[in-house]
Amino acid sequence: MALAALIGVGAGLGSIVFRWCITAFTRLFSGHADYAAAPGADHPHLSWLGPCFVLLTPVAGGLLYGPLVHRFAKEARGHGVPEVMLAVAQRGGRISAKVAVVKTLASALTIGSGGSVGREGPIVQIGAALGSTLGRAAKVTESRMKLLVACGAAAGIAATFNAPLAGVFFAMELILGTFSAEAFGATVLASVTASVIGRAAFGDVAFLVLPDFHVDHLAQYGLFALLGVVAAVVGVGFARFLYLVEDACDWLWRGPEWLRPATGGLVLGLLLLALPEMYGVGYPVLEKATEGGYAVGFLLLLLAGKMLATSLTIGIGGSGGVFAPSLFIGAMLGMAYGTGVQTLLPGTAGAVGAYALVGMGAVFAGSSRAPITAVVILFELTGEYSIILPLMLAIVLSTAVSRLLSKDTIYTLKLRRRGIDLEGPAHGARIGAQRVDSVMEALPTPLPAATKLADAAGLLTLSGRDGLPVVDEAGTYVGVVTAQAVAEALAEEPDAAPATVGALAAPTAPVHADQPLVQAVHALVATPGTGLPVLDRAEGSPVGWLSARGALQAVHLTHAS
Repeated sequence: MALAALIGVGAGLGSIVFRWCITAFTRLFSGHADYAAAPGADHPHLSWLGPCFVLLTPVAGGLLYGPLVHRFAKEARGHGVPEVMLAVAQRGGRISAKVAVVKTLASALTIGSGGSVGREGPIVQIGAALGSTLGRAAKVTESRMKLLVACGAAAGIAATFNAPLAGVFFAMELILGTFSAEAFGATVLASVTASVIGRAAFGDVAFLVLPDFHVDHLAQYGLFALLGVVAAVVGVGFARFLYLVEDACDWLWRGPEWLRPATGGLVLGLLLLALPEMYGVGYPVLEKATEGGYAVGFLLLLLAGKMLATSLTIGIGGSGGVFAPSLFIGAMLGMAYGTGVQTLLPGTAGAVGAYALVGMGAVFAGSSRAPITAVVILFELTGEYSIILPLMLAIVLSTAVSRLLSKDTIYTLKLRRRGIDLEGPAHGARIGAQRVDSVMEALPTPLPAATKLADAAGLLTLSGRDGLPVVDEAGTYVGVVTAQAVAEALAEEPDAAPATVGALAAPTAPVHADQPLVQAVHALVATPGTGLPVLDRAEGSPVGWLSARGALQAVHLTHAS
């Protein structure tokens, strides 16, 4: 807890420095605090160039951050979150301390010089690097190291966006991939600490100021549901397009990597000259769109332009996040959709801006597949609670449709393209690649569902296991009963306690004989007890038993082979 609070302080101060760097570099390169608020304006110190100065800013920025990233921390390139996810899943939470410094400068230079990316990826990686560094200094265990990395990510999100709850859920849903009381407590402490510091520096105001929206007609729920489905397609399409452009940049570029951002900056500069609203993060453009400041055709142009500008920025080697672009794309989609249904159903559609807010959350959920984070972060970023129900509906539908359309999210797809599967074995790991049936043990004698608790206690004791499979009268597998569950039931009042183990048998995470061992190990960790039944994939009946001790036999199998 002390380390979590310390990480919160560090991430809070880091977010202040990061945002100051972005503002400073944006003023340096564009002459404005946020050029997206005055698209097409001249640089006050280069007025003779007119708006054409944006042709040069990405080139100048690339000449600075290209060598910096290439020389000191190649992992600082890109949007950052996948690298943190990989560090937690397969590297014990170890992240180099220099990443925090390089990521701060590289991302601030990228955004300040016109790169159309967001701040969330960099601040997540910066906070995570801080958490990992403190964890190594304190010599904590690997599980605590991973938790401290998540604390850093949560604190960074909380301080940067004034969204303490969103930081917590972002860390648990995307970085840790699991929920627990310990993780919740530690990330909350780090998030709150960072938020206090962030609010002292930036004020306690909603990150985006939007008008009030309300649902006035039940039929609007159907319209929001359809928007959720469309947003899923757009979110998945954005992820695919991002890496398609990156592949194209990889194929075209044949020079040194440190020069790639500057050379690619020429193409980005042409795009910024044609569509200056793409400069930087773009929140002023987003706010103007939600207020009805653009026609439908221009909204769709901004949507396509943001996809291209973000993909190009990442593809040429820029450093920045994809969260803000997802919100931007969702807002443009929602406004265009809302304007369309308003024209077709003027008495039913309701406020057009409401569709923009829902579209923001739905596109982010469709691309990241983090529905809880999407709901919470949209509420905290905008302070809008009035349309929480349609927001939740659209986000859940977007997440479900996204899962049908793609196996990967915008974060995991980056890793899979590098041959890394977060659910698969780590490269060079001695356990994980083997099949479950190579290390599973013989199936222990199952307990009939009608077995009384006292008898089950004796049989569990004799078995030497903390859990046994349970079958019904027909011999069909129904679940596993653990010694803990039996002990808790026997400690209750006799009238309140269940009479047989059938009432205590609970299904476990499915583990199959032909499954990679690494996936089964994840199921073992998440399940109380010392083992899990191994199920036949076709019939669903248990054919063996997998324990942590059995999984360790894979080491000896590797030596033998």
